[in-house]
Amino acid sequence: MKVTIDGQSIDVEPGTTILQAARMIGGDLVPPAMCYYSKLKGSGGKCRCCLVEVSKGSEADPRPMPKLMASCVTGCMDGMEVNSKSSDRVTEARKSVTEFLLINHPLDCPICDQAGECDLQNLSFEHGNPKTRFIEEKRTFEPEDIGPNIQLHMNRCILCQRCVQVADQLTDNRVHGVLDRGDHANISTGISKAIDNEFSGNMIDVCPVGALTDKTFRFKSRVWFNKPYNAHRECTTPGCCGKTTVWMFGGEIQRVTGRKDEYHEVEEFICNSCRFEHKNVTDWVIEGPREFEKDSVINQNNYTQKLEKVEIDTEKTILMGRDIDRKKISMAEIPLNTNNKNS
Repeated sequence: MKVTIDGQSIDVEPGTTILQAARMIGGDLVPPAMCYYSKLKGSGGKCRCCLVEVSKGSEADPRPMPKLMASCVTGCMDGMEVNSKSSDRVTEARKSVTEFLLINHPLDCPICDQAGECDLQNLSFEHGNPKTRFIEEKRTFEPEDIGPNIQLHMNRCILCQRCVQVADQLTDNRVHGVLDRGDHANISTGISKAIDNEFSGNMIDVCPVGALTDKTFRFKSRVWFNKPYNAHRECTTPGCCGKTTVWMFGGEIQRVTGRKDEYHEVEEFICNSCRFEHKNVTDWVIEGPREFEKDSVINQNNYTQKLEKVEIDTEKTILMGRDIDRKKISMAEIPLNTNNKNS
């Protein structure tokens, strides 16, 4: 099947969604996604961030779809034409969705461990409004201790339900989920400190905001102060790949995460033993520095980044003074006179 997105065409297999087709093309036309996760079955269709305009349904039925469609759950049709980045209608819708997601989200980026790698931050920079029309009181929750290594901050949660799907698909007994309904809906266990299965740490990796944080890294450092390295170890936990990203500050491993692709999705899930218990460099085989996005906040502190020399084109006397004056005040130009009592 042939699909055209923002003027770029690609051939896809039947069953491919518009979002998947956009990711095959790549570039700026790829819609943002806060709930869809390619490694999780049944994800998508909740956040509405990936809305697109279908200007042509298919060759068989060229009529446009009247509503904006969620690209993560809308299948491609042969001859379909889609407007994503090029549509003003889509841009306005994404701004509205971003405003809605930020209604209850606290502005605590300066103290949030997710700052610097937060999908909601990235969405806000592109589609956010510096002003808010929301005058009501934000809903608030007390921080909840849901396990020995995970801290839940429900105030930041956008109910993408990725963490629930991870628990459903990676573990035998899920003990947390969405409680209550409507504007009272929240993620919780019902019983504090209940999450203790071996793959629970993957909930931290899939969370697009700072709702689920790593207690072993909590308030320890900013992500842009760390250097990410690919590493692996021979892990004996069934189902764990042992391939990770270790985040180092100097010679210290401050945290361990799964390896993520350009869409911030883990390549393979890892166990809690690799994530929380192995923080010594000798525990790992370090493969080398990890590549990261050009515009990532981590890149701003990258010591391998080539820096251009700054030259100021101005008069020499403004910056350095006259040569004769510099000689008068330069210690190197004035010989030491030991006979002078004032010297």
